[in-house]
Amino acid sequence: MQVLSVRGPVRLEGEVEVRGAKNSVLKLMAATLLAPGRSVITNVPAILDVSIMSELLRRLGCGIEYDTEAGIVAIDVPEVVGVKADYELVRAMRASISVLGPLAGRMHAANVALPGGDAIGSRGLDLHQAGLEALGARAHIDHGYFVLDAPDGLTGTDIHLKFPSVGATENLVMAATLARGRTVIDNVAKEPEIVDICTMLVEMGARISGIGTSTLTIDGVESLRPVEHRCVGDRIVGGTWAFAAVITGGDVVVQGVSTELLPNVIDKLRAAGAYVEDVSTANPGGAFRVFGPRRPESVRVSTLPFPGFPTDLQPFVIALDAVADGVGLLTENLFEARWRFVNELSRLGAHVSVDGNHALITGVEALSGAEVEASDIRAGAGLAIAALRAHGTTEISGVDHIDRGYEYFEEKLRALGADVARVERPDPLSLMSV
Repeated sequence: MQVLSVRGPVRLEGEVEVRGAKNSVLKLMAATLLAPGRSVITNVPAILDVSIMSELLRRLGCGIEYDTEAGIVAIDVPEVVGVKADYELVRAMRASISVLGPLAGRMHAANVALPGGDAIGSRGLDLHQAGLEALGARAHIDHGYFVLDAPDGLTGTDIHLKFPSVGATENLVMAATLARGRTVIDNVAKEPEIVDICTMLVEMGARISGIGTSTLTIDGVESLRPVEHRCVGDRIVGGTWAFAAVITGGDVVVQGVSTELLPNVIDKLRAAGAYVEDVSTANPGGAFRVFGPRRPESVRVSTLPFPGFPTDLQPFVIALDAVADGVGLLTENLFEARWRFVNELSRLGAHVSVDGNHALITGVEALSGAEVEASDIRAGAGLAIAALRAHGTTEISGVDHIDRGYEYFEEKLRALGADVARVERPDPLSLMSV
């Protein structure tokens, strides 16, 4: 098996380029199903999840060209697309469920396997189902598949989301673009990735107002057209490199992400003692410099929907507090299973106690290298960043999780001065006698 070997401690210094957001580009790819013809998405990261989504769209009948170096995905959508997304692919990536809305809106039918993905907690589809049924679809779960049909098409209506779910917002907006009449969705998610997909849909000919607010109004149109669209920068990856700078006392310029996408995060970095400067004039997609202190101050963070602190950056807060001066507190309000990261971080010598949805972190001067395992994308990256502040070698298994969300991860770490390599190790299970 492959592991990521990280030797510390080290101080990161230099520039790092961030391309499009994983949490946006996968949904943009799904949205192309709404318009027959050739759509092109640029600023696409070279990550495993884009390859998985590409294969899913191929199996629905689309032609795909994915240029990882240029960061471009071209999608040729046929007049009639398939409606079944098999478990084989959907289990690998939860974002696969985002084909549900486009298939419902354009083909009036869908048969999509219930998703898998990261082990970070339960994320049901009840809001998706309730919203699609309100639009006139018949939906149910059958043998592990979300089955939907709307023989008479979809009709606009008023929908109130009990929680501002990103996935439900995306699916319902995409479905409503081709529905008859007006759809008003209240209490929607307001993440930058939602703004990005709505912007692309408008470019395709959709009529959407209220973009960036808690209420979206969609006036259905008869058809949409293919477009070329540039994906918004990945604020989570940008935040990852920013935390890496602070944790290692480094000096890093993050290119391709605007500070406007990370308002709460920038505040917390400054509270930890970091100097953060917007240098957007150097990059049209945004850029900022982070200069970390010798040792950060502990911070207190509660994860919340945008514009609150993003749950995807939770592991990096814990890693920062683990080496900070003082006692930090992290309250996780969105996903209950993210604490698996804590168990692995404790193997590096972190002092973390968990009570319900709270984690109390008492900082230590330095961590120590050990063997650990990544349970999800952000946990894997979080362990790698924490290992930069640890004495000795840390080996991280489950490195395929990191590949799903970070392009050229170890190469970029090395460019910033880290001693990191991907190495082959025997699979422990293969060594066991049967």
